[in-house]
Amino acid sequence: MASSFSRIISCKRNVGILSLLGAGSVTAGFLLHRQHVTAGTRERRMYPASAEYPDLRKHNNCMASNLTPAIYAKLCDKATPNGYTLDQAIQTGVDNPGHPFIKTVGMVAGDEESYEVFADLLDPIIKERHNGYDPCIMKHPTDLDASKIQSGLFDERYVLSSRVRTGRSIRGLSLPPACTRAERREVERVVVDALSGLRGDLAGKYYSLTQMTEKEQQQLIDDHFLFDKPVSPLLTCAGMARDWPDARGIWHNNEKTFLIWVNEEDHTRVISMEKGGNMKRVFERFCRGLKEVEQLIQERGWEFMWNERLGYVLTCPSNLGTGLRAGVHVRLPLLSKDARFSKILDNLRLQKRGTGGVDTAAVGGVFDISNLDRLGHSEVQLVQTVIDGVNYLIECEKRLERGQDIKVPPPLKQFK
Repeated sequence: MASSFSRIISCKRNVGILSLLGAGSVTAGFLLHRQHVTAGTRERRMYPASAEYPDLRKHNNCMASNLTPAIYAKLCDKATPNGYTLDQAIQTGVDNPGHPFIKTVGMVAGDEESYEVFADLLDPIIKERHNGYDPCIMKHPTDLDASKIQSGLFDERYVLSSRVRTGRSIRGLSLPPACTRAERREVERVVVDALSGLRGDLAGKYYSLTQMTEKEQQQLIDDHFLFDKPVSPLLTCAGMARDWPDARGIWHNNEKTFLIWVNEEDHTRVISMEKGGNMKRVFERFCRGLKEVEQLIQERGWEFMWNERLGYVLTCPSNLGTGLRAGVHVRLPLLSKDARFSKILDNLRLQKRGTGGVDTAAVGGVFDISNLDRLGHSEVQLVQTVIDGVNYLIECEKRLERGQDIKVPPPLKQFK
């Protein structure tokens, strides 16, 4: 159990104190409604806001699309209770005008309260990024009942591997762009202590990036588990590579099918994966593991950041809600050459990338296909969308193999 002293110091706000006293996520989430969060006021600048306004004329990101001189003037002298400012939050979007493949968000949160203090900018960014989801009036559904999944076994002549990942943040501690060294180390301590309580097929071991042996490092590289120091300017400009590799590490179960990254882009990245096409089993392990980890975290006096408007709160606004990306590596050599491929993906609310990540090209007709949405849909809904969509893609590939025509499906409805 976290001591009263360490808990109050690390939280620096009433939500953390309530967590110490045993208040649950509902109570803390209520207090984090914008009516209950008090923004700190920084000392006035020497120059007016108009003189400090960033030059965004050549920018193409969500922040640049929604930031106006009036919003900047309203928010530039505010700070969260932890001291995180608007200029810090938008720096990554100022320094990175655009992305060759996707329109990036251009803004990050330094703590949970960032989403309330800077809501005048973040709310429209969220609405743009999440296909019209309005955090002012809508509520996000959460559903981790894997038994609801249907037809979760793919044709393994096409699907090579299946994976589901998400992120979770520890309430009361600043997020990676703004955390102190002590807070980052506290995240590691809390998470590793909780993971030590996992049993059965979820039991495993933590590997600290600063303490692992050369043999352990090589094994993690061979398993494709090891994450490197961030080099993308989108991350480094947001401050996520500070003090690397202090308090970073990887935990995985003995079967190497359930992984948790600690203090990379988020406090934690939780991953369930395996070779082949059994997405239902991957999602079942994902849900069961998340529930057990959350229970172990709560038993130690902590909880995850969550509220009913934004779901699970993470560093990047693009990952709010579920934070979930369910994906498969799938062979689509014929369909990928069809001019209708991109439209089919758009209508199925799916996205494609190379198997090496967002900046990589597909090799041999093998793509990483995953859900496009995060917020406004539950985990079950998103995984089912991927299952149904990938099955449709495979059926299209089979039809093309037989020399038959394919159809573009009608667009999926949003926010049922």
